[in-house]
Amino acid sequence: MNKFLKGTLLLVVAAFIGECLEFLINMILARELGEEGLGLFMSILPSIILLVVLTTLELPISISKFIAEKDKSYHQSMLRHTIVFTLLLTVGFVILASLILPMIPVFDKFHPFTRWLLVLLIPIATFSAIAKGYFMGAQHMGKIAFASFLRKAAQLAILVVIFQIFEFELETAILIAICSLIGSEFVVLLYVVTMFVLQMKTIKTHSKGSISGKTVREQLLAVSIPTTGVRIFHAVTFAIKPFLIKAALLQAGLTEAVAMAQYGKLAGVAFTIGFFPAFIAHSLLIVLIPTVSEAYAKNDFFRLQSLLRKVMLFTCVYGFPAVFVFYYFAEPLTSLFFENSPAIAYLKLLCPYFLFHFFVIPMQAYLIGLGLVKDAFLHSVWSTLISFTLMFVLGSMEQLQMEGIIIGMNMGAVLLTMMHYLTICKKIGLSPKLLPVIKHEKRNVL
Repeated sequence: MNKFLKGTLLLVVAAFIGECLEFLINMILARELGEEGLGLFMSILPSIILLVVLTTLELPISISKFIAEKDKSYHQSMLRHTIVFTLLLTVGFVILASLILPMIPVFDKFHPFTRWLLVLLIPIATFSAIAKGYFMGAQHMGKIAFASFLRKAAQLAILVVIFQIFEFELETAILIAICSLIGSEFVVLLYVVTMFVLQMKTIKTHSKGSISGKTVREQLLAVSIPTTGVRIFHAVTFAIKPFLIKAALLQAGLTEAVAMAQYGKLAGVAFTIGFFPAFIAHSLLIVLIPTVSEAYAKNDFFRLQSLLRKVMLFTCVYGFPAVFVFYYFAEPLTSLFFENSPAIAYLKLLCPYFLFHFFVIPMQAYLIGLGLVKDAFLHSVWSTLISFTLMFVLGSMEQLQMEGIIIGMNMGAVLLTMMHYLTICKKIGLSPKLLPVIKHEKRNVL
């Protein structure tokens, strides 16, 4: 447990510093690109994130789970097959991207080199995924924390140096911003691969077992495919949400300009403030996946139960004070963006939405570690369908409008949290009050 707490603390500190650096990066981008350029840069970011999700197939998660579950004697054999498998995936994705990206019209607004920068990102992301997955599974969280810090620090340094020395037209400036993002990923690749090669010397001393390439591929894909499906589903629903909200507000009688302005206040102000503490939850997710996987592989349900209690308590310790601050200090917080903004009311109404998401994120790690990725996906589908239905129905009412949309969002967050929580409790033998209810038999483990 000390290793778990130490790893969590390292990642939380690194994530906090990373969030601060991200704030500085956005300030530089806003100053150098202007409103139009920043909008274009932000509009391509979801495409870059989706590309990384598709090409890495969530390998860091599946590799970390595999490493945590298996004895050290199998690690070298597993990693050797994983490297070969990743190399084949990378070649295939590079060929596909080279053929498909030139045909996507969204990139016509950007510099012609942008498409080829994204192709270059594919091997950088995929091979970084192997090293990150191993370090996560082996619970070398110091390396993961430093890599997280290094990414933001490198991007900030690149932007500061280049924009201080040179001046660019808007199209070229956006290209430089994308280059800084991909350049920072390359710096991280150099670091994690160097650490990985050094670690391989230690791995060889414990490597006596052998595992087939087919088994490795099957076990990796058993986690990667559904986890990638969850990420893609979230990305698609995130893209749909603005149009759904706009349609509901238009139905309620607002003009298109007013509807989009209200959504801008919701997403650009309330979400920015409310999701800031989520870096703690994401740090927990990274540490929990290998920890839960290892405990479940060893059939250590006492540890799983104790860990869940600690995670829930830890989330309460930072989650409730955070939403307290959001509710009672909504006006000064939102005034950092706009004076007398309707985002004040939005931030207050969204407090349940943010609080329950702080619980959902580590619970997703639990579901992955317990081999319940399919359940996590189905929970997301059902909660999203119900949430979107309520958002449209209530948001279309003239007397509710945006308040009705937020009620639907809150309901979806509560529903998703409860489905995750009850499924985890049932799997590890806990009642909803976190009390033990059943004993488990020992299982045979490889």
